[in-house]
Amino acid sequence: MVRLLSLCAVFFGLLAPARAAEPFRIGLILPMSGPFAGSIGRQVEHGLRLYLAGHGEEVAGHKIEVLLRDDGGNADATRRLATELVTSEHVDLLAGFGLTPLALAAAPVAQRAQVPMIVMAAATSIITEQSPFVLRTSFTMAQNVTPLAQWTARSGMRRIVTLVSDYGPGQDAEKAFAKGFSDAGGTILDSLRAPLASPAFGPFLQRAKDLKPDALFLFVPNGQGADLMKSVAERGFAEAGIKVIATGDVVDDLTVNDMGEDVIGMITSHHYSAAHESAENTAYRETFMKAYGVRPNLMAIGGYDGMHLVFEALRASEGKARGAALVDAMKGRAWLSPRGPISIDPATRDIVQNVYMRRVERVNGQLWNVEFETTPNVRDPAKN
Repeated sequence: MVRLLSLCAVFFGLLAPARAAEPFRIGLILPMSGPFAGSIGRQVEHGLRLYLAGHGEEVAGHKIEVLLRDDGGNADATRRLATELVTSEHVDLLAGFGLTPLALAAAPVAQRAQVPMIVMAAATSIITEQSPFVLRTSFTMAQNVTPLAQWTARSGMRRIVTLVSDYGPGQDAEKAFAKGFSDAGGTILDSLRAPLASPAFGPFLQRAKDLKPDALFLFVPNGQGADLMKSVAERGFAEAGIKVIATGDVVDDLTVNDMGEDVIGMITSHHYSAAHESAENTAYRETFMKAYGVRPNLMAIGGYDGMHLVFEALRASEGKARGAALVDAMKGRAWLSPRGPISIDPATRDIVQNVYMRRVERVNGQLWNVEFETTPNVRDPAKN
């Protein structure tokens, strides 16, 4: 009788539906309100969700759940939200982080909880050094600026003034440009820094113009480029024969078409342009614009590729890896992104990617950042 009951239990157990695997939960922390919501927060979220829409919301037997939280660009809020997500929501991964102070606020939380953290936007070199659980799918400022500094020197410019926003990425941009340009024989006449919050660019631009450099190098974060370039035009740099060069943040794909004639011909360097010519990017750009009504910018691609990294790591581990094992599954991953070939450096957990020289051009009646030169497989120079 006992044996009969045991057999019945096994039989009916086989008939019972298999228990679904636990969902894989992602805590996505972004500035969804405040000055960086449109150019950073929504773009990263759109990129991530576009990947899910095109590849399904399940991988390796696990449904992907995204828990979006708005930190408003405030580091204290980032720290609190990250803590709540790992302790109360038990997320398997933290992601997002629109600005450097926000990423730095979350890194100790990821370290204590031993939860992987993918930086999809913030660009200061030191972020990945804060914890072995931090990886990046965006870019670093030094990575994008060094090829521009070298190109500037090759183009015959010898005397430069730099103007950057006074926070981590701006300081990285200033340092990387000065080193790359000086190593090539150039001279930095002055290094100017504008406040990140509510900057008044006029006095800094006048100081730069008075020094009569060959060119002015600029960096400001996404969302501030239009105001900066309006001030540049008002001060007559072109009429004075001073070239203006910048990182791609200044002529962001989201806003460049509204900046007008003054930015046509402007040279920038960056890791992504919506005008990048490849089959992958054409499909990505067209799908993105159809879904959201705007161009994808440099931040959206960080969200898109961040989600790809998660999918590939879960597939490689058959859905089993969590914590440090998940980080290990992400190290060394390489794939063809809409931006071009990219990989995750296993030693630094930072992204390796092409950096493109671009020129603002009018194409079919619209302004685009058109690439004309490629520096392949660039690692962050700060970590070399």
